[in-house]
Amino acid sequence: MRREGARAVSMPLRGRLAMLAAATVALAVAACATTCWFLVRAQLLSSLDDSLRDNSVAPSAVVDRVRSGQCTPPDQPAPNPFGATVQVVDTSGGSCVIVGRKLDVTTADVGVAERDRSQSLHTARASNGTEYRVRTTQVPGTGLAVSLARPLTEIDESLRQLALILALVGGAGVLGAAGAGVALARAGLRPVDRLTGAVEHIARTEDLAVRIPAEGDDEIARLSRSFNAMTEALASSRELQQQLIADAGHELRTPLTSLRTNIDLLVRSEETGRALPEDDRRELLASVQAQMTELGALIGDLQELSRPHGTFAAGAGAGAGAGAGAGPGTGTGPGTGTAAGSVPGEPGDPAHSGIVGLHEIVERAVDRVRPRGPRLTLTTALEPWYVRGEPAALERSVVNLLDNAIKFSPEGGTVRTALHGGTLTVRDHGPGVPTEDLPHVFDRFWRSPSARSLPGSGLGLSIVARTVAQSGGQVWLRRPEDGGPGTEAVLRLPGAPTAPPRAPSP
Repeated sequence: MRREGARAVSMPLRGRLAMLAAATVALAVAACATTCWFLVRAQLLSSLDDSLRDNSVAPSAVVDRVRSGQCTPPDQPAPNPFGATVQVVDTSGGSCVIVGRKLDVTTADVGVAERDRSQSLHTARASNGTEYRVRTTQVPGTGLAVSLARPLTEIDESLRQLALILALVGGAGVLGAAGAGVALARAGLRPVDRLTGAVEHIARTEDLAVRIPAEGDDEIARLSRSFNAMTEALASSRELQQQLIADAGHELRTPLTSLRTNIDLLVRSEETGRALPEDDRRELLASVQAQMTELGALIGDLQELSRPHGTFAAGAGAGAGAGAGAGPGTGTGPGTGTAAGSVPGEPGDPAHSGIVGLHEIVERAVDRVRPRGPRLTLTTALEPWYVRGEPAALERSVVNLLDNAIKFSPEGGTVRTALHGGTLTVRDHGPGVPTEDLPHVFDRFWRSPSARSLPGSGLGLSIVARTVAQSGGQVWLRRPEDGGPGTEAVLRLPGAPTAPPRAPSP
């Protein structure tokens, strides 16, 4: 059985469909043929019974034959040119054949002779083994009954011919269904063959530009459209991956070149014995330390972006992702114009997520960045707001927003942070970003022209957007609502102003 199942599974799909169609038609034809055969048999038997009722034997003739002793002995069949049988039955179960062959006497026949019943209609077997359809009736004025019988061979031959015809027609129908099943399977699976060919082509060549024509609105068309969407997403992902590698290589080249130049100068000074002036040496060492710090920050940002948490929402790649060095944007949020990086997201990894107080996270982030802007004024106005998310990731996102604001705030300026109704705003008074640069402020490694001379990897806001998207929120940049200079970064997360009740201790 297992081998037969394995053969069926290894059979091509069109062959299995043809077999299924043939088997279905075969079952239907068999059921119809069987029903038809039994209906015809019942009708023929009914016709034969009607014939027996219409052709009765005269009682006087029966009595005369019996009295004259003209009954045929059991071992001597009477002449019968029409194939019918006439037999007399008495109350003791004895029989006398007038015409035809001796029939088995049944209790029903004896019951008619004894006047227990008026007539009997049944099937009996003759002495030669032939089955007869028998009708037994009373002989009035005597204790006898007469049985009139006709052989069932009259209808058996018709039934055999009918069975042969039904078998031939059914067989032809099954073969026709198998052929039609093969033709339909080929026509129906032709799009699947194209899909298979496309998949095999992609597997051989890794060419993700292949597309399958999708016509109509049936299952095959939906499958083709889904396949095209999948290859398009894979191609886009590969392109983004290659772009990320290229951008990372480009960003790494600058600090590595500077490091190599400074270290070469220090090594050459040691090898030649010509000491560098102390001020120059300290400057070189400070430059090396700064470049190493920049490299560490860049590698950390790349590691953060490579974390497999959640799904990077559509739009996060194009509208969410700029670094701390992207500069303050003058983007627009909902209701203000074109959204820059407004990304609806999905919850992040539940293993690291929990209910946290966003106001507490923002307060810690402000304390962390305060030393980075000693000549700036950092103000906060925070209302309680509880969200579900990863505390460390959310805190880093807020730090990145504050870093971005501090970096571009003028000396003596103010960075205002407010949290109201689940909406966090970080406002600075910097120069802002030109309108034409707004579509790029969330691209990875993108940095505004005014920020390219400042430290930063260009990945900070990309990390912010990804974290916010994983927490189910949105983030964008907009012009300050008061019309003043600078940028206002807006971060909105779903949550509640009160903490949920804690589960009772077991």
